[in-house]
Amino acid sequence: MQIEKFSYDNNIVKQFSIATIVWGFVGMLVGLIIAIQLYFPAANLGIPYTTFGRIRPLHTNAVIFAFVGNMIFAGVYYSLQRLCKARMFSDFLSKFHFWGWQLIIVAAAITLPLGLTTSKEYAELEWPIDIMIAVVWVAFGINMFGTIIKRREEHMYVAIWFYIATFVTVTILHVVNSIEIPVSFLKSYPVYAGVQDALVQWWYGHNAVAFFLTTPYLGLMYYFLPKAAERPVYSYRLSILHFWALIFIYIWAGPHHLLYTALPDWAQSLGTVFSIMLIAPSWGGMLNGLLTLRGAWDKVRENPVLKFMVVAVTAYGMATFEGPMLSLKNVNAISHYTDWTIAHVHVGALGWNGLLTFGILYWLIPKMWNTKLHSRKLANSHFWIATLGIVFYVVPMYWSGITQSLMWKQFTELGLLQYPNFLETTLQIIPMHVIRSIGGLLYLSGMFMMVYNLAMTAKQGKFIKDEAAEAYPLVKSEDKLKRGMIHRYLEKRPVKFALLSTVVILIGGLVEAVPTFIVKSNIPTISSVKPYSPLELHGRDIYIREGCNACHSQMVRPFRSETERYGEYSKAGEFVYDHPFLWGSKRTGPDLHRVGGKYSNLWHYLHMEDPAQMSPGSIMPSYKWLITQRIDTSETAAKISALRSIGVPYPDGYEKFANEDLMTQANSIADDLLNNGIPVNPDNDIVALIAYLQRLGTDIKVEKKGE
Repeated sequence: MQIEKFSYDNNIVKQFSIATIVWGFVGMLVGLIIAIQLYFPAANLGIPYTTFGRIRPLHTNAVIFAFVGNMIFAGVYYSLQRLCKARMFSDFLSKFHFWGWQLIIVAAAITLPLGLTTSKEYAELEWPIDIMIAVVWVAFGINMFGTIIKRREEHMYVAIWFYIATFVTVTILHVVNSIEIPVSFLKSYPVYAGVQDALVQWWYGHNAVAFFLTTPYLGLMYYFLPKAAERPVYSYRLSILHFWALIFIYIWAGPHHLLYTALPDWAQSLGTVFSIMLIAPSWGGMLNGLLTLRGAWDKVRENPVLKFMVVAVTAYGMATFEGPMLSLKNVNAISHYTDWTIAHVHVGALGWNGLLTFGILYWLIPKMWNTKLHSRKLANSHFWIATLGIVFYVVPMYWSGITQSLMWKQFTELGLLQYPNFLETTLQIIPMHVIRSIGGLLYLSGMFMMVYNLAMTAKQGKFIKDEAAEAYPLVKSEDKLKRGMIHRYLEKRPVKFALLSTVVILIGGLVEAVPTFIVKSNIPTISSVKPYSPLELHGRDIYIREGCNACHSQMVRPFRSETERYGEYSKAGEFVYDHPFLWGSKRTGPDLHRVGGKYSNLWHYLHMEDPAQMSPGSIMPSYKWLITQRIDTSETAAKISALRSIGVPYPDGYEKFANEDLMTQANSIADDLLNNGIPVNPDNDIVALIAYLQRLGTDIKVEKKGE
């Protein structure tokens, strides 16, 4: 048999590596800016496009899909070619994938600050960009599977299993969660509403963490950690158990983001049970990674690449222990809606994803430039600064989260809330937010050191664009499926492997979603709940545009402390016309689900104009532009028509005179403001937003409770 000569495409790896570094700077810089805004709101410079609510999703998208995403693709393109002993299936698809992904990121960087958002966490991008994502992702999948099929190595190494599971699962998650009805070129409504939308979103949101921030990085760990340590993976059997248990169990855990909400109790309990079970496969992966270093721990002292990787894997273990703990109802009752969740997320993002990325880059760049790392000392300094940055970030967030939650729940001996004013609890934790931003600055500073080090490394070497390689052609064996050899059989058949992975991840999603959509008793209707009026609908869209749901929840949980503070707890039937749901995941400000009728129109106007004049010490920015901007009433008919098509019971033909009702309600609010000395045009954004806020929580007859 004659040996075949070919070459690996390093150029695509170089492009994705550079993009990783560039977008990492952007994502972390935006993160630092919004961290500062949480104690110095004027940092937005009074510009609508730089407020916390608008650029917070820019930060999350830049870190997840730009920084981490580009690293995933760089690592996959490098490792897959060598594991398959084949060049990528198509150079054209590689280039299309790279430039298409960067175009998507640029589109996100433009649209999100403009307020063009669906508001759904980690899925904020509007429908044309969602289609772009699908097209580029499928191109990546074709390129990946094409390479696997034309491989010269029969056995598929464990890293490839994780790459396959990532592709099939992210495809399903993105498609299902992005089903929406377009209103205009950059506006849409999700087809799901209320409780169902919440379930689908957090099925997506939790598994975006699972199958974008975890499984592909586990694949990278299984390739790059043994390479850097020059040791084989500790246990093949453990990798099999770890892989299949992880992808089966992870998909069930989404409901733990919705504990104590209006989601049916059975779904919450199911999410909790599978979240606890997640500890086993997650720690299986961590232990397999750390035990790979057996006999090589002496290298960790000197080798900065291994330092980054060891702490990254340890952070993965910490995050995957903490996640199940936070899904326990008694712990979640304290942690949810607080900075504790923020700390948990950043142990994963900064520790697991960030440090593993840095370790891979420090190993990869010298390889592709055929040289040695410019400065190990500088890389070691980067490691310690990054680690210190993580500590300065997460420890204050744990402290502030627990502090604020306990303050929310504290009662006096007379049975009254100890801190009835929500703002008291916010002001108490501002010092922790200051320390958090220092941690972010340290972490970002380490990246500057890395860029200099890698640039000097590249300068002293010579880039190998097409790396020469050779291997014998693949000779497929005719082995049959035998007991005890099932996985060996699957490892040689990528299509069957992908199909089985798809079945495994679909089970949990279907078990949770189908009853919630089909069995009506899961979401009992309330006859007094009516669709939003045209003006309220515009106000709701303004609320979404400004990212108000990033700081305010709309979900009163059935705790005495919350019903005393806000009013009657929230019911599933109240959200049946909410496209999208707006339950929120963090309370930087108070819950708003029962705010309707609590304050006057004048109070809301003055609060949006300058929050500090109504709430001294408030860290909410001014929204003065709402006072002058006008509602686009030309979209009213399209909005009514789109919502009717997905089940909102607006009468047939209502869109023809909806603007008349809009102006009637707007004039009523404008007249009330004028009577209080505030002249305002009835079609201004502020009027629509006031209408929406005054509607919240008024559909059911409940006792109003003030702060």
